[in-house]
Amino acid sequence: MLRLGVNIDHVATIRNARGGAHPDPVAAAQLAAKAGAQGITAHLREDRRHITDDDIARLMDSINLPLNLEMAATEEMVAIALRHRPHAACIVPEKREERTTEGGLDADGHRDTLGPMIARLTDAGIRVSLFIEPDPRQVDAAIRLKAPVVEFHTGRYAHREGAARAEELRRIADCAALAVKNGIEPHAGHGLTFDNVVPVAAIPQIAELNIGHFLIGEAIFIGLEESVRRMTTLMESAR
Repeated sequence: MLRLGVNIDHVATIRNARGGAHPDPVAAAQLAAKAGAQGITAHLREDRRHITDDDIARLMDSINLPLNLEMAATEEMVAIALRHRPHAACIVPEKREERTTEGGLDADGHRDTLGPMIARLTDAGIRVSLFIEPDPRQVDAAIRLKAPVVEFHTGRYAHREGAARAEELRRIADCAALAVKNGIEPHAGHGLTFDNVVPVAAIPQIAELNIGHFLIGEAIFIGLEESVRRMTTLMESAR
């Protein structure tokens, strides 16, 4: 079954815009679980622009779903992951000036840094994922680094049209097949919506989609539970 991980970062973005405790990302995670999500994703950024350390602690204590902690490849974040021991840690590139993650991690160019971090997280029982572009060179780096999971950045697919989108979809499918062939579980995410999710969900090797901004945005109009339910229905229809 194709799993849906719901990213609750932007519930925290709305909360932090005004201060205080509302809306609560932990409550959003509980609603997503009620609606059929199979996992929760939260990105603890260096600048704490949305999710906070307290949010991570409360998520670990309050939800029954696996928590996927998105994190930069820094000693601070490794220490936080080792302290909380979430189900998974997805290592992503991070720049303070970006509004959202702009692309995949250069796993091939940072193998010397990533290798020891992946080993430490793995030894602690945390399932490590690398957020990468659908590029065979990056999949090969993940193989060499012994990462059990890769998550393909689908931003270019989401923002292109026509033949360019079809080509990007082919790249995702080819790299998903390459990952599975080498014992790596492929996930995908970024920019996925009701309108574009089905072709990605139809790629048989992909085991999980992580979707956040769109689902939280749609929740303004139809509610979070309905937003999650519609996405899971579309994903299931693709299979």
